[in-house]
Amino acid sequence: MKAFWTYTLARLAVFGVCFVIVWGLAQIWLDSTTIVNIWVLLIALVLSSVISVFLLGGLRNRLAMNVHDRAARMSARIEESRRAEDID
Repeated sequence: MKAFWTYTLARLAVFGVCFVIVWGLAQIWLDSTTIVNIWVLLIALVLSSVISVFLLGGLRNRLAMNVHDRAARMSARIEESRRAEDID
C-alpha cells in the first residue's frame, strides 16, 4: 500500500509543478479567462503524463511488483481453499 501512495503523491506533485509553471507562463503572455485556464489545465495534464512516464518509471515498477505479489498471494489462498474443499 505504501508503494501506491508514494506513486500517487509523486504523480500529483509532478502535475502540481507542471500546472504552476504552465499557469505562470500563461499569466505572463495571455489574459486570464476561463478558456485559457482550461487550456492550462489540459496542457499541464498532458505534460505531467509525459514527464511521469520517464521520471517515475522506478516507482511505477515497484507498484506493479507490489500488485503482482498481492495477486499471487490471493490466488494461492484461493487455490488452497479449493483444495481444502475437495478433500472434505
